[in-house]
Amino acid sequence: MHLSEQEIQRRHSREELIKAGIDPYPASLFEINTTTKAIAEGFDKNPEAFKEISIAGRLMSQRIMGSASFAELQDQEGRIQFYVRRDDICPGDDKSFYNDVFKKKMDIGDIVGIKGFVFRTQVGELSIHVNSLTLLTKSLKPLPIVKESEDESGNMKVHDAFQDPEQRYRQRYVDLVVNPHIKKTFIQRTQLVNSMRDYLAKKGYLEVETPILQPLYGGAAARPFKTHHNTLDMTLYLRIANELYLKRLIVGGFDGVFEFSKDFRNEGMSRFHNPEFTQVELYVAYKDYAWMMDLVEEMIEKVAMDLHGTTVVKVGDHNIDFKRPWKRFTMFEAIQHFTGIDISEMDEKALRQTAHKLHVPVDETMGKGKLIDEIFGEKCEGQLIQPTFITDYPVEMSPLAKKHRNKEGLVERFEAICNGKEICNSFSELNDPIDQRQRFEEQLELGKRGDEEAMTLDEDFLRALEYGMPPTAGLGVGIDRLSMIMTNSHSIQDVLFFPQMRPEKKSSAAGEKDYLSVGVRKELIPILQKLGYLTIASLKEANLNKLHNDVCGMRKKMKLNDVENPTKEEVQAWLA
Repeated sequence: MHLSEQEIQRRHSREELIKAGIDPYPASLFEINTTTKAIAEGFDKNPEAFKEISIAGRLMSQRIMGSASFAELQDQEGRIQFYVRRDDICPGDDKSFYNDVFKKKMDIGDIVGIKGFVFRTQVGELSIHVNSLTLLTKSLKPLPIVKESEDESGNMKVHDAFQDPEQRYRQRYVDLVVNPHIKKTFIQRTQLVNSMRDYLAKKGYLEVETPILQPLYGGAAARPFKTHHNTLDMTLYLRIANELYLKRLIVGGFDGVFEFSKDFRNEGMSRFHNPEFTQVELYVAYKDYAWMMDLVEEMIEKVAMDLHGTTVVKVGDHNIDFKRPWKRFTMFEAIQHFTGIDISEMDEKALRQTAHKLHVPVDETMGKGKLIDEIFGEKCEGQLIQPTFITDYPVEMSPLAKKHRNKEGLVERFEAICNGKEICNSFSELNDPIDQRQRFEEQLELGKRGDEEAMTLDEDFLRALEYGMPPTAGLGVGIDRLSMIMTNSHSIQDVLFFPQMRPEKKSSAAGEKDYLSVGVRKELIPILQKLGYLTIASLKEANLNKLHNDVCGMRKKMKLNDVENPTKEEVQAWLA
């Protein structure tokens, strides 16, 4: 493992602390009685309440000024300046804790606990006067330092920001420290879930848990993740939906059940798709899809109000209004509206021809339902920005939905589309076991044709239906997508703490032969390593002028007087 100069120094400081009898990772409790937010909001109202405070967080800056210093502490709520005097934290003759520990062995990123009182400086800045300082955790890796400066116009400019998406998603722990504003996204996501949970619980519906590992996957059209249980010697699947188990509970006599669930689908990834995602599913007996539309409008309107205090939410360039009522289209009406083509009477062959005409990519495995879905997805979905209900889907698209009471060949189903993407799906649930068996068998035929997302036939679920399931309305809401909209996030990865990523590419450090092969003189190799050019790839990405200046500067700093500086032409050859 190659360590940078800073990492080596921090490890040395750790060892020095231990030798001095200071545990860099103490086990004892550090009592906290306030936060930066509480101080900011409460000090001016009641200064007396902040005469004896105890607070902890990361050391984010230091300004050493001899026997006194200013520094900055960051906790979960924000940042605050603190003031350290040598004689206050070292009241006796021994001043080594200030002189040797605080000044020399504490670094940006260390976690400290401080006790003291709050005051305002002469310039009015809220600060903590420190009476006691404790090192709680020694940081061995330096944090990326985000710097701000003011330009001639008075605008703040950010330098060295930790903004690379891949770095942020892989190292979310760093992202949260150096970009604390992103915490708001995740706080709002939790508030969103709590708002929905509160709404459903107050309706009297029961929150339940159903199996994540299932012997048969079902409830959606998707490819599952597959595993093996050794003891039972059987194949199990990570659930793609929890629908079929929740319906079993309706059969069992519960009138309303819901579950916030982690589901898994082994399919492509994009800024709208993660293989592991969260949804809430709700099933209510003696209701239908029209009733469920009203519930969705009311619940999502409540979510917007709870998070933002208004029904209007800024999403990219759009102001999306969740105020009831929402616009409604049937699926065929939507396709005709956006393409000018009425497909309601078309068979599979005509649909395939229409798809080709509209330049919608399709293949021979797709049946009638999949073709309609592809046409809608390509030509309509992306144009629906304001929340819109799409209703009355073809029966081929919805194997678990009840046939439409008035329209032949359709089912009672709706999806809510917002900002060009589906946010929920709902049916008047199919409760006829004979019809359900037939739909499953049609899905099996699609599977034989090569459709990897076709549903399986679940005999136990059919048996449950044969005992009798009351008329039921069902709903699934994608929490991740709804969170994207409610937090104005561009990508699903922005609303997941730890999104799925490709394996990190590990660059092995270059050896002496590697440097020599690109023309680097042997005596210059330690200089390049000191500068952090540990791979040939990183060397070749360097700026010519900067690299030349840095090498010459580091040679001088390392006092390698017997080593000749490289010429600019020599450096250029390394980069070729």
